[in-house]
Amino acid sequence: MSKVETERKGRAFIVTINRPEVRNAVDGETAEMLFKAVDTFRRDDGLDVLILTGAGDVSFCAGADLKNVESLISWSHSDICGPMGVSRITDVGKPTIAAVNGYCLAGGLELACWCDFRVASGNASFGVVNRRWGVPLIDGGTQRLWRIVGLGNALYMIETGVQIDAEHGLRIGLVQEVVPLGQALSRSLELAEAISSYPQVSLRNDRRSVYEGLSLSLDEGLGLEKRLHQGSMKDPGMADGIRRYSNGQRPQPPRPESR
Repeated sequence: MSKVETERKGRAFIVTINRPEVRNAVDGETAEMLFKAVDTFRRDDGLDVLILTGAGDVSFCAGADLKNVESLISWSHSDICGPMGVSRITDVGKPTIAAVNGYCLAGGLELACWCDFRVASGNASFGVVNRRWGVPLIDGGTQRLWRIVGLGNALYMIETGVQIDAEHGLRIGLVQEVVPLGQALSRSLELAEAISSYPQVSLRNDRRSVYEGLSLSLDEGLGLEKRLHQGSMKDPGMADGIRRYSNGQRPQPPRPESR
């Protein structure tokens, strides 16, 4: 049985960490397989959205496999892509969703934060529990977490090692939707289907503008937005979208879910 399984559902690509016997903890082999899965996604024009999840309902990912920690440092692309496999990959170019069930801890939290947003089952819990053993956040946690939840919330989690539930995560913006147990993946697929139904050029340029604008001043960010969307304005998908709007074709976007 593979430690990472992949599945295509329409134009969505499901990547599942498949080590439920160790709460989907990541060792070197798993990290390398995550890297290969993400590389497949970003190179495939037939895929629009990646969904990262963990096998079973008990755990999304409990972090690094500390019993095999040496393998996380020694796998082939560890230095470039990060020990957990993907944390230093910033050029995916397409939407990514974390479907979080159960424990999302330490390096698992870092993987969830690598995704654009998070859909969580009601049993999800989040924490920098590696604090207890002196293990640092070296897969993007110190850079992504505060950008998502704000400085105070991030430092609260990083310094105390507190473990928070899904509703707490929703309040601070770590989680975007909380759904009933077992429905995080199905809901993520619904959102992926909606995302895939939109013209992709402007969507991906909007995404790129957000990420690349994080370190820019407002004036610089507005300039970036203008440059990126010169291509969007010429996209036939936009012209077709305006035509459909004018003809009264106005499909409803997905409604936010909250259990």
